[in-house]
Amino acid sequence: MSGRVFDVLVVDDDAADTLMIEEALQAVAAPPAVHAVTDGGEAMEYLRRVGRYAEAPRPNLILLDLNMPRMNGHEVLAELKADDDLKTIPVVVLTTSTAELDVVGSYVRHANAFVTKPMDYDAFESAVQQIERFFSNVAVLPG
Repeated sequence: MSGRVFDVLVVDDDAADTLMIEEALQAVAAPPAVHAVTDGGEAMEYLRRVGRYAEAPRPNLILLDLNMPRMNGHEVLAELKADDDLKTIPVVVLTTSTAELDVVGSYVRHANAFVTKPMDYDAFESAVQQIERFFSNVAVLPG
């Protein structure tokens, strides 16, 4: 990703979790540009560049919560991965759930990873930073 901005879209209705994710990402060596939306419907508007998101950058990575109003994370995943223009964007489900149904459901809908949000702040920060490091420095992403 050298020379390019790495954009991360956070899709989470919990303002405190979004803030912790943003703080964790700002602490990495080359902080990504972080964009946040609060529900799945807004996420799809952002990704399709509808209305106020007409100029939104295409994210290199999506951090997606499952339990949200209007359109939950499973619905977002299903719609996103069915869209030929959007399906190549990596999605990491980052949620409080540990339910096997959510894990399996996320992978069935083609999530790239499933991470349960750690309850400890330091562990949460570390998990977010490891996700970012992998996708920005290790993984080869589509141009």
